[in-house]
Amino acid sequence: MAQYRDNRDDFEDEEDGYDRPSKSQIKRELQALQDLGKEMTKLGADTLNRIPLPDDVREAIDEYAKMKSFGAQRRQLQLIGKRMNGLDPEKVRAAIDMATGESRAAVAAHHRAERLRDKLIADDAALTDFIKDFPDVNVQSLRQLIRSARKEAQMDKPPKSARELYRLIHPMVSPEVTLEKEDNHEIE
Repeated sequence: MAQYRDNRDDFEDEEDGYDRPSKSQIKRELQALQDLGKEMTKLGADTLNRIPLPDDVREAIDEYAKMKSFGAQRRQLQLIGKRMNGLDPEKVRAAIDMATGESRAAVAAHHRAERLRDKLIADDAALTDFIKDFPDVNVQSLRQLIRSARKEAQMDKPPKSARELYRLIHPMVSPEVTLEKEDNHEIE
């Protein structure tokens, strides 16, 4: 007579150790990435440049813009979603919001850059503090922009140099964004 062995205890132990996402969760994440990819295809080149996308994703988005056929665009969106596979949808959403200026962090960075620019134009001591905070800045071009901005303000000219100064400061005060998932469970 064959001896019957109850394997239910072994099976339950294996279920408890299952730590990967379900197929439904994977599909939801892929669809979310594809939707974000579609949203990014509508953004301009300058805005896209502010999002730290992997090169292959950026190339796929650029290719989408060249396509006229609906079917080709649909397939390209699927490719964009597939190439974005290793990215976290929430982080991509945050990066899009930062690039378009729709997030609180983007607004805060904008205001901080404006305040720093105004301080630098108004006070020489602010330059020393700025260099301490951002040691990688090109000090010579920074000083030149400050001098030009002060001169333009005195002569009631348009604030061209002040805008350039802002463009120099803004990327330094903007929070750095990474798009990769924390625990990378890639889907093949």
